[in-house]
Amino acid sequence: MKAAILGCGAIGGLFLGYLSKQGIDVRGVVRDYQVSSLKEQGLFIEGVRGKEIFKVNAVSCLREKVDLAVFAVKTGDLPRIIEDNLEYLKEAKILAVQNGVKSEDTLNKYFLAERIVSGIVMFGATFYPPNKVVHNFGEDLILGSVFSSSDSVIQEVGGALVKAFNLKFSGNIKGAKYLKLFINLNNCIPAVLGVSMQEAFSDLELAKLAVKLNREAYRVVKMSGIELEDLPSYPKKRIEDLVSLDIGFAASIFSKVMGSLSKEPLYGSILQSIKRKKPSEIDYINGEIVSLAKRNNLDAPLNRKITELVHRVESSGKFLGKDELSAEMDARDK
Repeated sequence: MKAAILGCGAIGGLFLGYLSKQGIDVRGVVRDYQVSSLKEQGLFIEGVRGKEIFKVNAVSCLREKVDLAVFAVKTGDLPRIIEDNLEYLKEAKILAVQNGVKSEDTLNKYFLAERIVSGIVMFGATFYPPNKVVHNFGEDLILGSVFSSSDSVIQEVGGALVKAFNLKFSGNIKGAKYLKLFINLNNCIPAVLGVSMQEAFSDLELAKLAVKLNREAYRVVKMSGIELEDLPSYPKKRIEDLVSLDIGFAASIFSKVMGSLSKEPLYGSILQSIKRKKPSEIDYINGEIVSLAKRNNLDAPLNRKITELVHRVESSGKFLGKDELSAEMDARDK
């Protein structure tokens, strides 16, 4: 099988390195500035599996057909990278590993639904350009289909990945993707402040804000009739308990969990994009809660406000202080 990883930042970098180690004929489709570093120096990965330099094949654009295409760019970047490489993807099976719930709809504009497999990554990573990735935590990769793709397609994609990741399969991948949304929902707070997850959520007031965002999102999801599905290391009962507890107690638990995720500073995907001066995926995470609320005649003022604040930081390049963030969110909470 010939495989391509389209986008090799944090998550895509792990796919490229770990699949290359397994002897799979894989190439990473990367930004121009990454090509020479990856070819000449290799891909540095350190973290939960130790430290290793991986010899990888890196190109700026595909030049041959592939059998499997793993899309690891942000949802908003999908049209560009698809159109740049479409000639060589027409017969490929497609794996989408984006956060949020919208990437499959974009991919379906270019590829047949039965060839699209949905993936949920239950591992965290941090990208240090141009060719270093820290694998912060987790090993699980969940596969399924929002389009009811045939089991044979899902199993074939899984067969290419089974030696690199701890595979799980889901019959309700849509519900699982919405539950994963809650895990990513908190990335916005450290992104607005410009700090690590551990630093942000060691502050109990910021942990309370995260709980409030989750409470609001949970109400919107449930009132929209979406049935959440357990994830291997994150059962839906966890979010159900978090949003029902006394907020002070919930914040204390949340703070301890976030502080123990990684020994290395953990920077969420939104902040990593902001630091690279790239549009983040906020519209597909907290913004998805806002859109879902609007479609169902509901409201999500806290998630709407934090989405606006992330866009402000993106455009201005200036992070907010804790007091400024608290004042903005308190005004919307009243």
